[in-house]
Amino acid sequence: MSPRDDRLPGYLMAYQHLFGPVPSRRLGISLGIDLVPHKTCTFNCVYCECGQTTDLTCERREYVPTDRVLAELDDFLARDPDLDYVTFAGSGEPTLHSGIGEIIAFIKDLYPRYRVAVLTGSAPLADPEVRTALMRADLVVPSLDAVSEEVFLEVNRPCSGLTAAGVLAGITAFAREFPGEVWLEVFIVPGKNDTEEELLRIRDAVAAIGPDRVQVNTLDRPGTEAWVRPALPRTVERAVSLLGGNAEAIGAACTGPVVLPDLREALESILSTVRRRPCTPGDLAVLLGLRPAEISKCLRVLEDTGMVETVQEKRGMFYRAV
Repeated sequence: MSPRDDRLPGYLMAYQHLFGPVPSRRLGISLGIDLVPHKTCTFNCVYCECGQTTDLTCERREYVPTDRVLAELDDFLARDPDLDYVTFAGSGEPTLHSGIGEIIAFIKDLYPRYRVAVLTGSAPLADPEVRTALMRADLVVPSLDAVSEEVFLEVNRPCSGLTAAGVLAGITAFAREFPGEVWLEVFIVPGKNDTEEELLRIRDAVAAIGPDRVQVNTLDRPGTEAWVRPALPRTVERAVSLLGGNAEAIGAACTGPVVLPDLREALESILSTVRRRPCTPGDLAVLLGLRPAEISKCLRVLEDTGMVETVQEKRGMFYRAV
């Protein structure tokens, strides 16, 4: 049985390290695995929808118990859920967890039908041990937002000792060794990395890395810094054009239904989602496949119990976990 959240007795039963499954803009129906406490990361990116990094670190260790993650995965995957990916993502940099290779191997050995994806900010890929740990994944999505050191420092605000050149070298080495797919993500921050000069530097880096895809993204939810705004569609399209033939703009979230059988599971799924990133009611309806009226009812319950709060942004009212 999965652990109970005691703040909502009778409503929520949630895994501690798994979240979803939810429809992803890129990965279809995805079960998330969160391997680090919120917010543990090598970067403190200005645009991060998970918020300010509270533990800015390059230290690799067992941040959460590996055996507990394996037990939760075994419990969930044994039910034979219909998933497109099992995805390492969530509240920070997943490759900082020293057991990620063991967890990937567990999935591929016991549940080989599931494809494994890893979303990473890329800095740990400079470590040969990290690269080895990821070799059995099916897909790795590293980020590269800047090549010049000045823009790298302004956008990614890295842990001490990290450089743009070192991050690029790590991604390049990994892409050469990795037998699976590499989708490189470039996040556009208007006024920072959308100049032609910086985009051409990134284009040269893309040529060196040789990823299977280049995905150009921009802000969709409130970022860490209030001044960061979404790039205009024409800015994104210009970046796609400059970055080359395998570049694409990331589209809207898919709208396939996810069946949630009762209120308790709906509350669990909503809270799990907004713990990791703020969402509007419309976002939640799309992500979770629930009717707007059901979303509203659940959000009222979560507001009344003090588990979520609201923040008004240009795109609407966002809900986030307290």
